[in-house]
Order: sequence, then C-alpha cells, then structure tokens
Amino acid sequence: MASSCSPEYAPAGDVGAALMVVDSQLKAIYDGKAETDPEQRQLREQFMASLGPDDVDDLLDGVCTLIYMFMQWLRRAYEDHDRDVIEYVVPSFVASLRMMPKSIRPEVIPTMTGLVVAAGTGLSPNLWRKQYGDWTGAEMNPLEATAFLLAEHINRLTDDHDFATRMITNALSHSSRGASSA
Repeated sequence: MASSCSPEYAPAGDVGAALMVVDSQLKAIYDGKAETDPEQRQLREQFMASLGPDDVDDLLDGVCTLIYMFMQWLRRAYEDHDRDVIEYVVPSFVASLRMMPKSIRPEVIPTMTGLVVAAGTGLSPNLWRKQYGDWTGAEMNPLEATAFLLAEHINRLTDDHDFATRMITNALSHSSRGASSA
C-alpha cells in the first residue's frame, strides 16, 4: 500500500524558480560574495516580494521537490558504495544547520532533518511536512538552506560546482521534452 506521503501524490511546484534561488546562493558562496553583494540581495528581495500566495506555495513545493531529487541522487550515490544516505548526510547536515544560529533557529532543525530523512527514504518532503500543519515563517530560511546544503553536498561529492544545478536542469529539460511530445 502506498503511503499518503508518496511522491506521486505531491505537487512538483515551481522547480525552476526554486532552482534559481538555490543556484544563486551556490554561486554567491563559490564566488565569495555570500551576503556581501547588495545588488544580489536586492534582486532576491524583489523576486520574493513579487510572489503572490499561490506563487509562494509553488516555490515551497518546488524547493521540496529539489530536496527530494537531491536526496534520491545522494541515496543512489551512497548505495553504490554500500553506504546509507541517512548515516552519511544527516549528521553533517545537522551540524551545518547548527552553525547558522542567526538564520536557523534551533527549534526548526528537527523539522528540516525530518524533511531530509523523509526524502532519503522515498517520501515526499512537502507531504511529510504537511501532516504537521502549515509552514511557518521561521521555516522559510531553513527550508532554503536545506536545499542549498544538499546541493552543495552533491557538488562537493562530484567536485563540480555546477553538478547539482545541471542535474536538475537536465531532468527538467527531459521532462518538458517528454511532455511536449505527448
């Protein structure tokens, strides 16, 4: 019997917008401009301010889809080496979140960890989270950080700063080609 949190029941959301947000953060970190580029920060704030309620929901679903896709890639990569993705991703993920006390409040770390574990075990992170109520404002930065940290983990494993973004872009490209030919 399929779980009510199975990915096939989850909306994909706006994966493109979510990827743009994560990719801009990755580029800022790799370029050494994290939180120091006022133009980048202003563009980001303008983008977020332009979102309506439905757009925000689509973006949240898109970020959760990224988390799911990143964790599925990591699961396969670690299984190829007879390792458990939860064992090798979660401890460093939690440690990274704990090192960001200005952006990530300690009480949301268990929720973000739950999202990662849900995705790593084949469940939809957004449906897993939905069973506990609506998203809170305190979870927005940590949700973005979760997707960012997973993408960065993938990039470190592959020794390629663009691998995670390229992987999602390729998946989106293949899915849109399949949809347009149907």
